[in-house]
Amino acid sequence: MLKAVVTDVDGTITDMRRRISTDAIECIRDLVDGGIDVVIASGNTCCFMDGLCRMIGTNGSIIGENGGIYRNRFAGKLHILGDRQACWTAFRALQAHFAKSGTELELYSPDYRFADVAFARTIDADEVRQVLKQHPVRVLDTGFAIHLQSHGVNKGIALIQLAEAMGLHPSEFLAIGDSMNDVEMLAAAGVGVAVKNSHPDTKAIADYVTKKRCGDGFVEAVKRFYADFLSR
Repeated sequence: MLKAVVTDVDGTITDMRRRISTDAIECIRDLVDGGIDVVIASGNTCCFMDGLCRMIGTNGSIIGENGGIYRNRFAGKLHILGDRQACWTAFRALQAHFAKSGTELELYSPDYRFADVAFARTIDADEVRQVLKQHPVRVLDTGFAIHLQSHGVNKGIALIQLAEAMGLHPSEFLAIGDSMNDVEMLAAAGVGVAVKNSHPDTKAIADYVTKKRCGDGFVEAVKRFYADFLSR
């Protein structure tokens, strides 16, 4: 039985311009007001996630930095997964490589990240992977940023650990996402949903692919799998 929802943010409850869907917010609030926990999962920082949770109206349970951090509710302890030092070492090697061609890399919120390193998509992710193939890091292109993570860190592993902290099992979650960084999360959950605009790899792992895009797809998924609850 599904008892909670975990959702990606960018491209799932926002459009590709990062404008959040008001219909998705209303849907989340209906779930929360009815006693269904909603976890926000993203590549974003903890401080960004905290503000988003408060404005949307969830209880503050988050998975951030693509699984590099997680926390159960606002007052809970922030758990940090992975080796950020390995990410920084890889990033410096990347900086040195691209500096040869006069290309500077634009970091995203380096002072507010605990587990990964993120930077602008001004270079080719495949070239990044080639340059860093000897480093113990995973290169993630989310469509909004490029992230460096230490191996063994992803949203799926964070969901498994967070679910335990919440007194739930991952099989009791409906997971909704769109990007390759959501694949493990959808696989770990009881039901995994990919919105219409999802990456093909995300659609391939999903139990259901919505007919609608982004926030409209999120609402479609919730209505499909929580129809009995929302009709009360």
